[in-house]
Amino acid sequence: MSEEVTMTDVSHDEGAAMKAETFLPDDYRPAEDEPFMNDRQIEYFSRKLYNWREELLEGSRDTIEGLQESTRNIPDVADRASEETDRALELRTRDRQRKLVAKIDAALRRIDEGEYGYCEVTGEPISLKRLDARPIATMSLEAQERHERREKVHRDD
Repeated sequence: MSEEVTMTDVSHDEGAAMKAETFLPDDYRPAEDEPFMNDRQIEYFSRKLYNWREELLEGSRDTIEGLQESTRNIPDVADRASEETDRALELRTRDRQRKLVAKIDAALRRIDEGEYGYCEVTGEPISLKRLDARPIATMSLEAQERHERREKVHRDD
C-alpha cells in the first residue's frame, strides 16, 4: 500500500497565491486513461521540475565551492594545464545546466499559465511518455522532428 504525500504547491513566482493541496501517491505515474493535465498530472510534473531544478542548483553550488577551494598554484606546467582543462569542462557543463534551469523555469511558468503539456506549434497535447522523459518539452514529437528536419536543411544550405 502506497503512502500518500501532501504537498502545498506554491508558485515559483514569489508572492503568488497558494494553490490547493493535491494528493499524490508515491508511486503515481500519469496515465493516458485519465484527463490530460488534470490536477494530479500537473502536480506530478511540477514536482518533477522543481526537484530537477533543485538538483541542478545544488550541483552548481558544489561546483562554485570546489572551484573556490581548488584555486592553488600548481608548479608543474602539465598538471596545471590538466587542472585548467578540467575546470573549463566543469564550467561548460555548468553553463549548459544554467540554460537547462532557464528551460525548467519556463516550463514552470507554462504550468502556472495553464499551457504546460501542449505543443507550442500545433496546440495538441504532448504525449505523457515524452513529457515524463523530457518534462521541459515544448513541442510534440512530430513537431520537434519537423523542426529538426527544417533546421538540418537550412544548415546544409
